[in-house]
Amino acid sequence: METILEAKNLTTVLRGRAGVITAVDNVSLQVKAGRALALVGESGSGKSMTCLSMLGLLPSNGRLAAGEVLFKGRDLARMNRKQLEKIRGREIGMILQDAMTSLNPLFTIGEQVGEVFKIHQGIRDKATLRRKCIEVLEKVKIPAAEERLDSYPFQFSGGMRQRVSIAINVALSPELLICDEPTTALDVTVQLQILGLLRELQQQHNMAIVFVTHDLHLASQFCDDVAIMYAGRVVESGPIADVFRSPAHPYTVGLLKALPSLDTYSERLTAIPGQQPSLTRLPQGCRFEPRCPHATDACRRQYPDWFEWGDERRAACWRTEDMLTGRLDPRAGVAVPVQQGASR
Repeated sequence: METILEAKNLTTVLRGRAGVITAVDNVSLQVKAGRALALVGESGSGKSMTCLSMLGLLPSNGRLAAGEVLFKGRDLARMNRKQLEKIRGREIGMILQDAMTSLNPLFTIGEQVGEVFKIHQGIRDKATLRRKCIEVLEKVKIPAAEERLDSYPFQFSGGMRQRVSIAINVALSPELLICDEPTTALDVTVQLQILGLLRELQQQHNMAIVFVTHDLHLASQFCDDVAIMYAGRVVESGPIADVFRSPAHPYTVGLLKALPSLDTYSERLTAIPGQQPSLTRLPQGCRFEPRCPHATDACRRQYPDWFEWGDERRAACWRTEDMLTGRLDPRAGVAVPVQQGASR
């Protein structure tokens, strides 16, 4: 299976009042054609910043300090702004969390969808642009598409605005689609509709998808692979069904234990104590060590090496082998989400 996107040792630094911090630290990811990769972790773990780093969309105080971002063999990290602009929107799309802020309130829906065809295909004929806009809005199942072309974003519901955002990003059938928490601002029913639409588009065009979320249930239903992020680093990755069935990092275990279960009754969910460390005051060893119930002296002294095994599974933890061999069993009481995405 072809690898569409591969990030190697991605490191991003931000300059702020407290000095220079490393927001993305030595992150490596792979996304394959037709598969969806979930980026999972608490708020502030570096998920969105990783995606912005890969696309060259960092804020003015940010800089890609090291690493490669290979998209079909081309290193995006070495491209200038004009080169990236030819790829973004045409070969790579990015759907943001809040469609209302990603759409311009001063322009009609037709003007904003049509801009993709103007920029990347050079189409200027109004009739042709209108026809293409109607086709792409119908593709994302917006009713009365021709009538809605002259509407403004505020005249759409949240779900319809997100469909417009999806339409803009899939208009040219990109090979990679990055979804940065695209369903967070929507109610549950609309969430499922948007996920169903994304899955349908993925199957039609064999798209690779990076799906940023903090919702493990959504990730398990939609994605094939997962990368768990904590304090700017990936701590565990692999096929999502395998990772959720047998987590090999205490942080992954903690996230799963915090999920409610329909099978067992519990008065309180098990929360991970404490909070993520400040990026200006990181622990000397493992970044999860202050919150980990299984930490040892080795965890406090040095950040763990990668432990790799099986079908593309790996975890950055000194206790991974103990978990896999049964010498350490932190898994009791974990509610495993139903994995639908991995069995598609």
